[in-house]
Amino acid sequence: MSGGVTLKVSAKSSPNAVAGALAAALRERDKVEVQAVGAGAINQAIKAVAIARGFLKGAQWDAVCSPSFVLVEIGESERTAISLMVERRKLEEKPQEEKVQIED
Repeated sequence: MSGGVTLKVSAKSSPNAVAGALAAALRERDKVEVQAVGAGAINQAIKAVAIARGFLKGAQWDAVCSPSFVLVEIGESERTAISLMVERRKLEEKPQEEKVQIED
């Protein structure tokens, strides 16, 4: 993994656009940080992670995230943001389950 990537999400961010950027970054590296300040931005960020999972499925990857709090500077003030550390994981092929019929 070369260099960290941080995606900053606002309440006005398009979840599909963020998901595309996230999926593209996760195809190149093991993890990406997504930062959001405020309820609206956090909502868009979570939706983006969910959408990105679908984008990555065809490449046999999944995305999982771990939330934490971080301090970020906005202008001349410091704010608390949610940081989602999104990591890619290889999807494991699940063996086909046999259906068992239960008789009464």
